[in-house]
Amino acid sequence: MSRFVKLEFGGESEDQSLASEQGVAKDEAFYLREAQAAFENADFEKALRRYARVLEFNPQNASAWTAQVRMLIELGEYHEAKIWADKALERFPQEPELLAAKAVTLGRSGDLQAALAFSDASIEERGDTPYIWLARGDVLLACKEGRADYCFEKALLLAPRNWFVAWLAARIRSYYKQFVQALKLLQKAIEWNTGHFLLWLDLGRCQESLGFLGPAEASFTQARELNPNSNQALNALTRLQSRGLADRLGGWWRRLGK
Repeated sequence: MSRFVKLEFGGESEDQSLASEQGVAKDEAFYLREAQAAFENADFEKALRRYARVLEFNPQNASAWTAQVRMLIELGEYHEAKIWADKALERFPQEPELLAAKAVTLGRSGDLQAALAFSDASIEERGDTPYIWLARGDVLLACKEGRADYCFEKALLLAPRNWFVAWLAARIRSYYKQFVQALKLLQKAIEWNTGHFLLWLDLGRCQESLGFLGPAEASFTQARELNPNSNQALNALTRLQSRGLADRLGGWWRRLGK
């Protein structure tokens, strides 16, 4: 229940600190910008709270309702995401991206037939946004269907040279452990936004998963240089260096044993 209280009413203490800023109107547009910035930095909890604040100003903002469902998906809270999607669909039963978000929650929860039905409905309503096609690709990957590639290509065509869409596609590929495809998408995203530490961090994670430890260390180092305050980058570097030391010691013991 506490999760939904936060979704309804936002985060009080954090908003009080924001209220101390001078000369900035704390309105719907302000919280939308804050939410998008948090989303782009993978701070999904903060984004969730910010979208809740948006709805305090405008309960009819269908995009904010949809975004809350998407943040819950990113946090891996699929049961809560489905509940929230149903709540939102009571208000906006034909909202395409909301239908798409519910399709993803169902797909990742294993209800594949219903996921496909909701994905079909989202495309029938208006299948012309990158997220609808990202969601479609997500559902098809859950169903283990090869047609997912077309969906990701379609999303990128609808948002040319958009690092954010490429990053979201990479996150989906990574969720389904398709690290080679995720790596290619992250390389595109970095080409379009070289200075974002998060892209280098996720690239390093893909490289590490594929066993490319040297390139992974370089990527984590780049992420750390771009954002010295990132504990994630520091932890990734520390973990990778520890892994490298363990591998070297293991090799030494194996050679000694011979």
